Amino acid sequence: MIQERLIGYIEQSIRQNWEIEALSNYKEKGLSYKEIAEKILKLHILFKGSGIKEGDKIALAGRNSANWCITYLAAVTYGAIIVPILPDFKPDDFINIINHSDSKLLFADDKIYDLLDITKMPEITGVFSLDDFQMIISGNQAVKEVFSSLNEKYLNAFPELRKENIKFSDISNDQLAVISYTSGTTGFSKGVMITHNSLAANVRYAQHNMPLKPGDPLVSFLPLAHTYGCAFEFLFPFTIGCHITILSKTPSPQIIIQAFKEIKPRLILSVPLVIEKIFKKQLLPVISKPHMKILLAIPLLNKILYKKINEKLVETFGGEFKEIVIGGAAFNPDAEIFFKKIKFKFSVGYGMTECGPLISYASWDTTRLGASGRAVDTLDVTIDSPDPENIVGEIILRGENVMTGYYKNEKATREMIDDKGWMHTGDLGVIDKDGNIFIKGRSKSMILGPSGQNIYPEEIEAVINNKDYIVESVVIFVDNKLIALVFPDYEMMKRDNISEEQLLEYLDKTRKEVNERLPEFMAISKFRIHPEEFVKTPKRSIKRFLYTKE
Repeated sequence: MIQERLIGYIEQSIRQNWEIEALSNYKEKGLSYKEIAEKILKLHILFKGSGIKEGDKIALAGRNSANWCITYLAAVTYGAIIVPILPDFKPDDFINIINHSDSKLLFADDKIYDLLDITKMPEITGVFSLDDFQMIISGNQAVKEVFSSLNEKYLNAFPELRKENIKFSDISNDQLAVISYTSGTTGFSKGVMITHNSLAANVRYAQHNMPLKPGDPLVSFLPLAHTYGCAFEFLFPFTIGCHITILSKTPSPQIIIQAFKEIKPRLILSVPLVIEKIFKKQLLPVISKPHMKILLAIPLLNKILYKKINEKLVETFGGEFKEIVIGGAAFNPDAEIFFKKIKFKFSVGYGMTECGPLISYASWDTTRLGASGRAVDTLDVTIDSPDPENIVGEIILRGENVMTGYYKNEKATREMIDDKGWMHTGDLGVIDKDGNIFIKGRSKSMILGPSGQNIYPEEIEAVINNKDYIVESVVIFVDNKLIALVFPDYEMMKRDNISEEQLLEYLDKTRKEVNERLPEFMAISKFRIHPEEFVKTPKRSIKRFLYTKE
């Protein structure tokens, strides 16, 4: 374990940046580090009065907001375990995660809570609104009593809040801080158990290697329930003393760009989707014109043009950033090559939820084309192959960042972490002599969506395969869209006298029904008929790799 503690970083930042702005929702007045501390301490009193102990779980279900961040900070600094849930999960997924995680309190957006049946969550003793921190419901008298007298109890404990009062839990680094669910559906729930040590290691590395200082503005638009956005758009900049402006609902690229121009962030974290859309819609049409191709082929002149394109692109992102870090999914190679040519300040990192998330990174001026950085200082990363520099093998790693396992799922944990402590990422790659990691592909079935979401095709297929006239299916990812290859039930079609044309109409209706049961990022854009049974292994598992490039 490392010596540094996440709670220590948070305490220190609050004390050192007492009066400056810490968090604000976009277009709203911000809260100072002092005001954040007041809200954290008030929530600590609420937790204690509600019977919450260190190690108890608190579920957090809502869109990105300052109150979301405050709840997260309050839980981890109390020594409780936060269970963040993506806001676009379906109601049944929320309920399953809350129950599976053994959460005792729930903080939720009002809109999300309205979709939930509290009677199906028997362990929850209190529900609180992320909109205004009001109590929505309580089945516990102690929760009601502490909430009704919360302001009075806070004033008695802290009649005048001072910096020196900021001392939170002494919980040790080996204890759990977060259970992060990469999936919600019953039978597929995988709660990644992330320790304080892992989060502290991520924050420490970022503080030493990423360019931020107190007071720097930052725009947070990635999902905070994902470890990538949480660690690097929230926790790390908060421990530095930055002012984090939160885009509170899933923003379009246009809104993100508008916020960049207004706020002028010093560091930008992004998924490839945002950068690639700018490349595809703004740059590619220009550089693909015949006369531009000629001009860009002329030495010296092309350097002038590249410089002008770079300046225009920098202006698009606010003009003040020191670096853009891209992660969460594979970056388009054509876009990467062009951005390198124009000397755009970007870097591509690599991470997984199971590492809280960072695995590798390199600054924009040291990163190699096609690489995903070099291993962070708290991880040993290698390639499971006889020649890691030249022969592709699975990327395996061990060290401080690695999860302790999947909550209540020993089988999945053993499949991920071997008896020597090596975590098997399921990703394929090579590492050059300087330690640069080049990812060549993904051996697992998991699909990384264009905005960095983990998509498990088995979950979608399980829904599709229950429908009439379908025997089995394989979900693949083509051109940033999910497509379901479907093997029809020809016997049922014959029995019901269903024609091919009628089948197509039925499948389109089925696709819409399936999408109603799934989060938006898992929506199927098309059903494609696969006329024969899928090829299988002796264990009757579909040989998925045969169809992923179809």
